[in-house]
Amino acid sequence: MGLRDLLNVETIYLYVAQNASLHKTDMFDLVNDPIEPTAIFRRGMKFTLAIRFTNAGFSEGYDRICLRFDYGPTPNPLKSTRGVVNITSSKVEDQDEKIWYGNLLAKGDDTVTVEVSIPPSVPVGIWRLQIETSKINSPERKKTYTYPNDIYILFNPWVCEDLVFMPEKRLLDEYVLQEVGKIWVGAYGSAKGREWVFGQFNACILPAIMLMMDRSNLPHSSRGDPVKVSRMISKMVNSNDEDGGILIGDWSGDYSEGTAPSAWTGSVAILQEYLDTQEPVPFGQCWVFAGVVTTVCRALGIPSRVVSNLVSAHDTNSSLTIDKYYNKDDEPIEGDPNNPNGEDSIWNYHVWNDVWMARPDLPSGYGGWQAIDATPQETSANFYQCGPASLEAIKQGAVCYNYDVEFMVSSVNADVLRWKEDPHHVLGYAKIYCNKYHIGRMILTKKPFIYDPNGDRDREEITSSYKQKEGTEAERVSLYNAVRGSEIAKKFFAMPDREMEDMEFELKDIDKVMIGETFEAIITIKNKGKEVRHIGAVITAYSVYYTGVKAHLIEKAKGDFSMPPGAVETLKMTIPPAKYLDKLVEYGMVKLYAAVTVKETRQTWADEDDFQVLKPPIRIQIPAEIPLQKNTTISLGFKNPLNMVLTKCKFYVHGPALLKNYILACPDVQPQQNVSIAAGISPRSLGEHVLVATFHSSELHDVTGSVKIHVY
Repeated sequence: MGLRDLLNVETIYLYVAQNASLHKTDMFDLVNDPIEPTAIFRRGMKFTLAIRFTNAGFSEGYDRICLRFDYGPTPNPLKSTRGVVNITSSKVEDQDEKIWYGNLLAKGDDTVTVEVSIPPSVPVGIWRLQIETSKINSPERKKTYTYPNDIYILFNPWVCEDLVFMPEKRLLDEYVLQEVGKIWVGAYGSAKGREWVFGQFNACILPAIMLMMDRSNLPHSSRGDPVKVSRMISKMVNSNDEDGGILIGDWSGDYSEGTAPSAWTGSVAILQEYLDTQEPVPFGQCWVFAGVVTTVCRALGIPSRVVSNLVSAHDTNSSLTIDKYYNKDDEPIEGDPNNPNGEDSIWNYHVWNDVWMARPDLPSGYGGWQAIDATPQETSANFYQCGPASLEAIKQGAVCYNYDVEFMVSSVNADVLRWKEDPHHVLGYAKIYCNKYHIGRMILTKKPFIYDPNGDRDREEITSSYKQKEGTEAERVSLYNAVRGSEIAKKFFAMPDREMEDMEFELKDIDKVMIGETFEAIITIKNKGKEVRHIGAVITAYSVYYTGVKAHLIEKAKGDFSMPPGAVETLKMTIPPAKYLDKLVEYGMVKLYAAVTVKETRQTWADEDDFQVLKPPIRIQIPAEIPLQKNTTISLGFKNPLNMVLTKCKFYVHGPALLKNYILACPDVQPQQNVSIAAGISPRSLGEHVLVATFHSSELHDVTGSVKIHVY
């Protein structure tokens, strides 16, 4: 029997659009490409394809058709990187859902229609398809046809056999399919939801993710395990390991060599630049990393949400405490005298991600939301990666469970210890104050199914998912449970608390200040004793980066005074705008330090407060009606709140289905001037959409705005 007698494949039809609709991948631009649509499937489901032959039709019992699906450079069925589907007849047998299989649905004179089932645990990414034809009685003779296009297979949170399955399926409309969201940024008391375009269905996204995955060195056989894949994502969205990751982190304030973090409107421009240049993209900060992580996870089919921790701890030595040191004059000491390898810090806010999955590597009950963090803070297993850490493990203080639970417990629930120089103490410093309530003041994410462009109705507090209620015995029990798992933490928590004696102190919290307003630092002191007390007090105000790193001294005041028994004193430091405007750095964060010493008893107290100087939002004006596929003019504007000229001004605008990343330069903006600029949009689809804008200049940045747009 000659080779000419074998079935000769002319072409394969993958019914890209029809299969995509069933697999919930029909929103991907790659699927809808008018010239060369790409097939995108989800594992754990079936898809249909047709094969056309040039020389004959399929004969049952005589012809064999073998579909071979390959993944990676060395496909192997034992490693789940090769799937083999043999078609010899239309007879349907009982099939094992865990392996590849296919059924013949129909046959014509020169075609066959085949249904293929994808196992729910195969690796995700690009698969290749080959068709082999042979005769049943002489299988050694074969003809091979290679399908010329890529086939993507993704995670499937809609089927229960997949480890990323989410039982409450309606939430997947938010955590997998939603393209626009919010990321809460800012100090506690003034945090606002910053608009972010995830854009996970853009044509550049999946190719950029494949570039990232191939550079990660994660074995192809492990790319179906969401635990390993999400950990890899936390490693590769930053580039600190010099492994060709996506984003370069920078908190310096000088972004002349790239794009300022505050200028990004979403992930698409970042991933497009990464794909085009094949180089890490400058620059990102925690919320930018988290926005890109959400894009990557949702594109791959892993449910994901962005999480913002207001007042977040960065524990460098696994002590489960944030240690602040003061000299004998009650002034803060830079660095950590007991930890030469690093200094603990408190970020005004820190942003990471939750991803949803089962955890078969952990005991029952630790699946569901898992925290991953792509911001390069501390190494884990020698790489800048973090998670997935089970939220239940974080809440219970179960630091023995993978991955990085101890670091996450510190981030949301560390105690803040203040130490003062004391030559009589064995450590050289005595503990003067312990604040058990300062860290993890509020943990936020976006509420599903709501988008509020002008307010916070879409804000959801999830603090209780990460820790027990502050002040309760359960919260102390979970923290002490974590302490028992750390030898370093045991030593810090074993140090005795010093009695507060007969003086009481309080630093008044400042929630927010509008730029150009005067603010006041206020300490209230009460003498609850029966004797006169002599007090020494210091109040200092610094501008700081949101990571807690000091930038510039704004004002400092100190003084000594006496307080009779029962007296109440208020110390006040007033700071007008002229004192702070030229000292602010990006995001307008200010930190107040207060320290007081009682000379008679050596009682010492110290505290601090963070707040944000807020900027005006961008006003976006739109017509009452916006038609489909017709150019419509909108305007963007805001008032310059500063008494200085704004130079090198740019608006960045983006909205899925409205317009791609758009940069508009505008002339210098004079002090207190209202600026307005026109932009054009041409909507590509009907319904409700969101437009996001940012403004950046040399003197003022982190100005944002968004608007809902209904296209008829």
